[in-house]
Amino acid sequence: MRTTATIYMLTGISIGTIMVTSSNSWMLAWLGLELNSFAILPLISKTKHPRSIEAATKYFLTQSTASCLILFASTINAWQTGTWTITQMPDKLPSTLMLIALTMKMGAAPMHLWLPEVMQGTTLLTSLLVSTWQKIAPMVLIFTTSNHLPSNITLIMGLLSTYLGGWGGMNQTHLRKMMAFSSIANMGWTLMTLTSEPKMSMINIMTYMLLTTPTFILLAQTSTKTLQDMTTMWTTSPTSSITLTFLLLSMAGLPPLTGFMPKLLILNELISQNMTAISVATTMSSLLSLIFYLRISYLTSLLNTPSSSTSTTKWRQNMNNLKMTQMAPTAVMSTTALPTLYP
Repeated sequence: MRTTATIYMLTGISIGTIMVTSSNSWMLAWLGLELNSFAILPLISKTKHPRSIEAATKYFLTQSTASCLILFASTINAWQTGTWTITQMPDKLPSTLMLIALTMKMGAAPMHLWLPEVMQGTTLLTSLLVSTWQKIAPMVLIFTTSNHLPSNITLIMGLLSTYLGGWGGMNQTHLRKMMAFSSIANMGWTLMTLTSEPKMSMINIMTYMLLTTPTFILLAQTSTKTLQDMTTMWTTSPTSSITLTFLLLSMAGLPPLTGFMPKLLILNELISQNMTAISVATTMSSLLSLIFYLRISYLTSLLNTPSSSTSTTKWRQNMNNLKMTQMAPTAVMSTTALPTLYP
């Protein structure tokens, strides 16, 4: 029964995202966003724990507020232009309100405080959905309206997201909160070139999803939730530990891994737009994120040598070889796709 309900919820999430990506009207897009938000609520609260109920409540309130702003902005735009078409938004007021609403749905600063709490209160796989799939629909809407969005506000929100995401993740010991602040910082990089080169922003967010998916699957397969659990991953699965180390370094943006490519392209675009000071500030913010990525990598691969435990302990897991085999292509692309993406 629980499996059937989960399938229904995942189907609703998929249909909602498809509705948004294929719609040309704000009303249909709003309905798709609502279906997407309501379908994931049972998945967030399914663990029957007070923390998960709190996470579902915070997610519902935040998404409802953002949906009200979207409906308000689209109504003002329809009153001014006489159409509900998504691409017709010439006035600054509705475009600014729409930017605030959509970034609130994605968890970008300064409307980001709900994301770490929601991801901490749910399971790792549901956190994966929140940080990847749930960003597709609002990102498509932002991409569609990128030529009407205010560039100054977008740049300010991007810089805030990169710095607040880096600062917030430095003092965390729970991996789900750390990944949430990583998502906030990555959204900042996505917003930096949204108005000048939106295709580059889409490359960045898609690359982040490619990196995040195998990372969360590895953490879920090894039941790793805190930094202390990272020190025992060697005895559970040395291969998973090595793969996770490369994935984290790739998310940090170290060359020659895949995560370096979109950051390089974004910095190149900012410099070509005569925004050298902003590009330098964005580069400095990436050092903040690099600190906690290197801390996780150090605990995963350098603190303990590869060895086998001689005693049965509570954290030893029976790894599902089939799931790990299915994850292998994604993990390989996440770490070695740089030569093919950026020749």
